[in-house]
Amino acid sequence: MAVAQVTDKTYKGWQASLALQFFHTPEKTLLRSARHYGPLTVQRPFYPEDDTCHLYLLHPPGGIVGGDELDITVTLDARSHVLLTMPGASKFYRSAGATARLTQHFYLAADAALEWLPQDAIFFPGAQARVQTVFHLCTGSRLLAWDLLCLGRPVIGETFDHGCLNNRLEVWKDDQPLLIERLHLADGDLSPVADHPWVGTLLFYPANETLLESVREKLDVLGAFAGATLTEGLLTVRFLGDDNLICLRAMRDIWCAMRPHLLQKAPVLPRIWQT
Repeated sequence: MAVAQVTDKTYKGWQASLALQFFHTPEKTLLRSARHYGPLTVQRPFYPEDDTCHLYLLHPPGGIVGGDELDITVTLDARSHVLLTMPGASKFYRSAGATARLTQHFYLAADAALEWLPQDAIFFPGAQARVQTVFHLCTGSRLLAWDLLCLGRPVIGETFDHGCLNNRLEVWKDDQPLLIERLHLADGDLSPVADHPWVGTLLFYPANETLLESVREKLDVLGAFAGATLTEGLLTVRFLGDDNLICLRAMRDIWCAMRPHLLQKAPVLPRIWQT
């Protein structure tokens, strides 16, 4: 896909927003509303588990360029259960100045459960990107989420040797912070990630010491640059990798192991992952 270069840092590209709200019924979780502006939308919900709503987010242009501003807001009413994913990777293309911005906020009411399992985000060399993802939890909320960043295109030997990435990840419980994490990469300096092209994070809430130890046992496949911590019930898994297939397999294995404990449900892979 050819992408025009932008030289004006004030350039405005696609301005897009998507606001989703879900509610619980005795039979299943339903999508109450889906308001969108610009090139952000969703497919119709799927119900491979009868009651849990599986929904796929779509970004038709296929990539994000400098000047684009995308805003996603997802609200789960009490007792609703939603699994969100995407058909393919998010691609942040190179820019000569303007910043591409993606902001994602998730609001979980009491006893709501969210599985946020997007595909990887690929940052092309020269991308100017700012990404913020915030989860707002409350009493009884359950969260299973992951975030996988690909720096450059390592499959063809291309590195993130220029450009800028600011990635901010937050988890709040009853307006108190459980996690505030920021990754800043610029000017080809990948030392903050030990020069690895793949950066992964998984989040599980609520968790305990037993689940922490069970997750740590599954990190060996990821090598030395992997670890897990437990802070006020939030289990955070972090890793750096060189092989996307190993990373994806490990993430899915960990999610499959955690799902029965947090949701009392066997793992059901979204059908889009198998196409």
